[in-house]
Formats: sequence, structure tokens, C-alpha cells
Amino acid sequence: MEWMEFAEKLAAAMAGGLLIGLEREWAHKSAGLRTNTLVATGSAIFVLISMGVTEVEQGDVTRIIGQVVTGVGFLGAGVILREQMRVKGLTTAATIWCSSAVGCLAGVGWYEATAVAVAGILVVNRGLRPLEALVKRLRAPKTCLPVEDEEEEL
Repeated sequence: MEWMEFAEKLAAAMAGGLLIGLEREWAHKSAGLRTNTLVATGSAIFVLISMGVTEVEQGDVTRIIGQVVTGVGFLGAGVILREQMRVKGLTTAATIWCSSAVGCLAGVGWYEATAVAVAGILVVNRGLRPLEALVKRLRAPKTCLPVEDEEEEL
């Protein structure tokens, strides 16, 4: 793989992570601009390493992608907090995981899919807030351990 192709794919991953991170930063979340940009960038780097190695030797590119998914899952677990009867950070953890997927898409060179994935993540994080607020107002009283999404802090 030539360095320009590497740089192009890495830039796409960084741009996707940056857009997701901007939304998180705007919402004052702990994993914001730099975290999501780095997760997407790192995921792309691992995919690009895998693609580079499998060009020279026999191998399976998807093996590293699978390991990225697992590794980022552990990273996301670090942002989930339990405070007394409340759980916080689940959306942030899921967003970090999605940023990793964006990086993997960009690393493979699927730029259109990268853009669609970023748009979908932004729609979920921003666009579904009004629906979430409506459901919370209409639901029955809590009878079990409440799961508080970090979006309630706004």
C-alpha cells in the first residue's frame, strides 16, 4: 500500500471520528472530540496494518478487525459508571464502539459507508433525544434498577 492511500484512509477515519467527537463535545460528554477521533484513527491504523501484512503474506484481514471490536469494547467499559442506583456512560461507551467501526470502514476504504455510518451515529445521538425524552415522560414508574443515560444531564 502506498503512503498516499494510507494517508487518505487515515484522514477519512479521522474526519469521521472528529465529527462524532464534535457532537459528543457539544453535549459535554467525557469522551469527546479527541477520544472519538483517536478511537476511529486507531481502528483504521490496525485495519491498514492488517491489510498491509496480508498483501505480503497469507492472512485474514478480518482477524484484526475482530480484535479491534473486542479491544474497544474494553475501552468503552471504562466509561460506564455506577453511582448508587444509577448507571451512566452507556451511550458514551456505545459511541466509542461506533467510532471504532467508522475507523474500520475508512481503513478498508469504504468512504461512502463511512459517511453513512457517521451520519447514522449523529442521528442517533442528536436526533433521537426528543423521542427519548417523550418515552421517559410517558413510561411507568421505575420498579427495577434504573439505567440513566448520560443524555439526561442536559
